[in-house]
Amino acid sequence: MARKFATRVTNIEISGIRRAFEASTGEFFNLGLGEPDFDTPEHIKRAAMQAIESGFTSYTVNKGIAELREAISAKFNRDNHFSVGPEEIIVTSGASEALHIALQSVVERGDEVLLPNPGFVSFAALTKLAEGIPVGVPLGEDFTMSVEAVKERITNKTRALILNSPANPTGAVEGERNVKALVDIAADHQLTIISDEVYEQLIYDDLQHVSPARFYDSVITVNAVSKTYAMTGFRLGYLAAPAANVEQMVKIHQYIQACASSISQKAALAALTGPQDCVAEMRREFKRRRDFAVAALRELGMDFRTPQGAFYIFPRVTDEQEFVEALRKQKIIVTPGSAFGSLGKQHVRISYATRFENLERAFAIMKDVVTGGERTGR
Repeated sequence: MARKFATRVTNIEISGIRRAFEASTGEFFNLGLGEPDFDTPEHIKRAAMQAIESGFTSYTVNKGIAELREAISAKFNRDNHFSVGPEEIIVTSGASEALHIALQSVVERGDEVLLPNPGFVSFAALTKLAEGIPVGVPLGEDFTMSVEAVKERITNKTRALILNSPANPTGAVEGERNVKALVDIAADHQLTIISDEVYEQLIYDDLQHVSPARFYDSVITVNAVSKTYAMTGFRLGYLAAPAANVEQMVKIHQYIQACASSISQKAALAALTGPQDCVAEMRREFKRRRDFAVAALRELGMDFRTPQGAFYIFPRVTDEQEFVEALRKQKIIVTPGSAFGSLGKQHVRISYATRFENLERAFAIMKDVVTGGERTGR
């Protein structure tokens, strides 16, 4: 008899980002993965090693060690301009777990969750795992969340709204006016906002990050040390929410994870409380790469919006699969836009989170592919 699997699992697919990466073997210029190429700063690595050497390798309390939650609380107050106490914070195994327990805690079977389309691949998949229904919201021409499109898609089944700024895959940054308008809609319809802010420190052109929790109580704010401090492998994220939400989410966290890695928690504490010049240095380098990628794509005559944050650019192409395959044959990996939702079709996501020298070589090859007759569109 054939094995039966739960439909909530069979209804989701492996990430298109991973498929693009794993389909390639050998040496490639990888412009597909969203992972900083920088080494983790030394003071953070030392903190992790000291944790191991001192024997700090056991379970911690479910929510995370007190000193780390206090540091996160201070960070939200200082950087994001909203007040949250240490007891309203859960330290998680990456932002991925934080998103998972946030959705599990508020979504019932058949509830609808509004999310950006195109948007980060996990949003729809985690909604389905919670037995909810993902409802894609078309973005505006500048790739920010369309207020009118959100209004049009609210029904009596709508339970939550996911915001992501700066955004993956587009690099768009939500301005204060738009955030306030979305908060007003959420308040009018008693929706929970889940705000994914993992790229908040990677914003360019003198723009400012705006957290919806500044203006609204029913917000679950998700963040991590992964992108800001080049700590993706530490798997350390965190969330902040009202006490009633945290009380429910910590139950899920307790049973699926128990606690985040004790070693990673000490490293995150060093990251948040230590020198921040490393963050500024990485941001400057990402901006340099962004500017190079923008100039290179303009030279190729491609149609795109200049990203304002994160480390992605999302140009339009005529045939994404043909474009992706043409580059793959030349040992360059990019991600098809359809991996990020139905409205990502006819786009590709290019990550500039790789060494500048690799970007130069990859875009030189890309120029040969485009000018050699591959159909890219305008």
